[in-house]
Amino acid sequence: MKRPITICSGQFGDLPLEELCKQMSTIGYDGLELACQSHIDVRKALSDDQYVADLKGTLAKYNLGLWAIGGHLIGQCVGDNWDPRLDNFAPARFSGKPDEIRAWAIDEMKCIARAAQRLGVGIVTCFLGSPIWAYWYSFPQTPPEMVEEGFQRIKELWSPIFDVFDECGVKFALEVHPTEIAFDYYSTLKLMETFEWRETLGLNFDPSHLVWQGVDPCVFLRDFQKRIYHVHMKDVKVKLDGRAGILGSHIEFGDTRRGWNFVSLGHGSVDFDGIIRELNQMGYHGPLSVEWEDSGMERIFGATEAFEFTKKINFEPSDVSFDAALKVD
Repeated sequence: MKRPITICSGQFGDLPLEELCKQMSTIGYDGLELACQSHIDVRKALSDDQYVADLKGTLAKYNLGLWAIGGHLIGQCVGDNWDPRLDNFAPARFSGKPDEIRAWAIDEMKCIARAAQRLGVGIVTCFLGSPIWAYWYSFPQTPPEMVEEGFQRIKELWSPIFDVFDECGVKFALEVHPTEIAFDYYSTLKLMETFEWRETLGLNFDPSHLVWQGVDPCVFLRDFQKRIYHVHMKDVKVKLDGRAGILGSHIEFGDTRRGWNFVSLGHGSVDFDGIIRELNQMGYHGPLSVEWEDSGMERIFGATEAFEFTKKINFEPSDVSFDAALKVD
């Protein structure tokens, strides 16, 4: 079964749903990964049958599927310690109110699970946030107890949410990412162990966040293959020129002085050939969802190019050994 090629809608959040559907269908995409807040009104999806019917009808009109919805910004508000930047992810009425933001986000995540069920979607891609991200570099020295407290806090906050996901038959796919409780290989392993490998919690594999950290995406895929619930196609270009380092220098994304930047597919350092081979070996048949982020390229050009790149590399495994014909009967 050929993996469908989809695209994340968050980076096109200024486009109305119908316009986005028409544009991406014309390019050739098989579906969308719709972002909550941008293209799904979660509360309407829960209470308004006509809204659900209209949303599904718009997708069907353009022959687009819906395999996953994204709740990244809301999920971040659950696990993070507040600072003013978090106000951008929550309704304006909660600005500057950490407790209210978290309470809203917890309730909203439960609603997202129920909305996914109503929409017939089995995967929610998301972030968890992290109360200990500021401690990633151990100075002032970070005792292990503080790290453990952070992981236990995430378990405390998210376990009741995951209970609702279980009730709805929906899986949670964490995007391993800097600023998350799980941001690399070993922090992901610790997270899975903290939740005792709860089946609800899986991964939205995104190689772009691993490569610049020096983590091999293919090794990551192989070791966590049973928890890969969804896949993002996203590239990153690492270019350390002797001045720039991997920590970014507080320089905005897209600036060519940075040591690495997210780029359109095929323009970076990610080994997508190796990734497809690993996905084939583990039997992953879910979407390849393009998360298009390239500050140096016009986005429709980029979305079109990214689709063509993914289509070309979306090969299936062989059903015959290449040297089978050489065997003697």
